[in-house]
Amino acid sequence: MKVISLVFLAVLILSKVCDAQISGWREENRTGVSSETGLLKSWPAEGPALLWSNLELTKGNSSVSFGENMIYTTGTKDADDILYALDMSGKLLWQTVMGRAWNQSYPESRATPTVEGDKVYTTSGYGDLACIDGMTGKIIWEYKASESNKGTYGMWGIAESLLIDGEKLYFTPGGPETMTLALKKTTGEVLWKSASLNNKPAYVSPILITYAGKKILVNISMDNIFAVDVSNGEILWKIPIEKPAGFNWDLILCVTPLYNNGMIYVTGGYDVGGIMIKMGDDGKSATVAWTDKVLDVHHGGVVKVDGYIYGSNWLNNADGNWCCIDWNTGAKKWEEHWNCKGSIISAEGLLYIYDEKRGNVGLLKANPEKFDLVSSFQIKQGNSGPFWAHPVIHNGVLYIRHTNALMAYDIKTK
Repeated sequence: MKVISLVFLAVLILSKVCDAQISGWREENRTGVSSETGLLKSWPAEGPALLWSNLELTKGNSSVSFGENMIYTTGTKDADDILYALDMSGKLLWQTVMGRAWNQSYPESRATPTVEGDKVYTTSGYGDLACIDGMTGKIIWEYKASESNKGTYGMWGIAESLLIDGEKLYFTPGGPETMTLALKKTTGEVLWKSASLNNKPAYVSPILITYAGKKILVNISMDNIFAVDVSNGEILWKIPIEKPAGFNWDLILCVTPLYNNGMIYVTGGYDVGGIMIKMGDDGKSATVAWTDKVLDVHHGGVVKVDGYIYGSNWLNNADGNWCCIDWNTGAKKWEEHWNCKGSIISAEGLLYIYDEKRGNVGLLKANPEKFDLVSSFQIKQGNSGPFWAHPVIHNGVLYIRHTNALMAYDIKTK
């Protein structure tokens, strides 16, 4: 009887581990589209009700992720990147140094923690990885992944949020030795290294797709869009990204790709524009299906809703328009100026946009016919600096980050 009980307990524990939800960058599966329902369809003039705000964080551009009744985000203090843990009322519970902060241009932390169960996986600005106990803040393992693999850096260091796949964890050091690593998530042990593309990593958090019977990691370097067979680290294909005329330095690519049915959309600011890629039937090749010069996204992300892509384009570093293009053709549906370019997520057929210059938050209908603004309000909390963190929706709450401040707004219908 005792043996049966122990077996049952082991099965129960294993079941809980297998059922652990992953929380991290850009809502479900990094699409930017939330599955949340029962949300407000409009807001009061002053915005939705503010549940709480926390102004104790250090400066950072990370979004938030969630564990069991816990909120995680990052900030930068002196030479260190810090992981912060808050309870669901915004109270700071603990903080842990997670690695070396980038110390050159725009050093603030920006990689969003990836959470599975009671484990938090982080990347610092110098490519130091860590697995941290989500309840206590204790370091379980750490690994200087970029440094240990001759990794290279762009002007703003590393901005990749780690991606979990079963027992594996993926990271992109770039450089002469390898492009992508797979690590054992429980120990940090390197399981495989892809070939090198002799290229720096971009500032992108990749996606994992299943196509042609393979699990494929789709990612972006400074010069290429590329795909990796995650069973063995083989690079399946690469598509070069053309630099605009007169652009004589590293490309600035920050936008997580969108995927649907064998098609991958990639965009980057500074007149790079957008590229739709069609994968071959076997997943080992890819071609460019179409390009566009409208939705030239800087770093605010894109979403696909009902056959259309929404986001904001780059006009210059201080301005941009909000746009909608057709997923199938790239044809422009509309382009509208509203405050400034910024970040975007979606839920229930609505778009949540966050202007990066003045902190205006807008609620739109996802309407391919026009920029259909329903409500808006302005973020006033936080120290000076751009409004670069992407919004997050979790359990009917809209989380907005601005530099040292984190706010939680009630957007659930009563």
